[in-house]
Amino acid sequence: MKKLLLLFIISLFSSIHIDAQTNFEEKLSNAAIELTNDKVVYDPTYFNISYPNGDVPKDKGVCTDVIIRAYRKLGIDLQKEVHEDMAQHFAKYPKIWGLKSTDKNIDHRRVPNLMVFFERKGEKKTISTNSQDYNTGDIVCWNLGGGITHIGIVIHKKSADNKRPLIVHNIGSGQVIEDCLFNYKIIGHYSYKK
Repeated sequence: MKKLLLLFIISLFSSIHIDAQTNFEEKLSNAAIELTNDKVVYDPTYFNISYPNGDVPKDKGVCTDVIIRAYRKLGIDLQKEVHEDMAQHFAKYPKIWGLKSTDKNIDHRRVPNLMVFFERKGEKKTISTNSQDYNTGDIVCWNLGGGITHIGIVIHKKSADNKRPLIVHNIGSGQVIEDCLFNYKIIGHYSYKK
């Protein structure tokens, strides 16, 4: 009887520990979903921000700010991480903006820079039209046409037909959850955890 009771108690505590310990991808998904509660106006204005852990005003942002804010909720400062990598490996980053050096205010807020960073420091994943290849916590980048890029986070929630994972992003209507994975041409697919 004592063995049975001991096994029950161990089993009970094990299940509580497993439930309390959410994996990184789920935490990132939950952080992204939490962002959708904040009213944010799409605003691509250049802001001077503090460093490290700088952010644009809380009620403003673009698609990259969704990624930055979600990671920051998990204690990862992409402003600092991107800046440090760019400072050491500036030649590996795009020269789209004609910069000759890093800019702590904006570098981490540019999709092409985040793509290079995630490829260098995270995992570059397959780009496909199979929704099962896109997992909770993945980062997806799109080409919207006309040289405009976009980025979002794959979350654990599914589309109404249960076929596609939903995305948290900001494409002009604030930080929202949408069924948009295949609405645009995917140009990047990554996983990053520090």
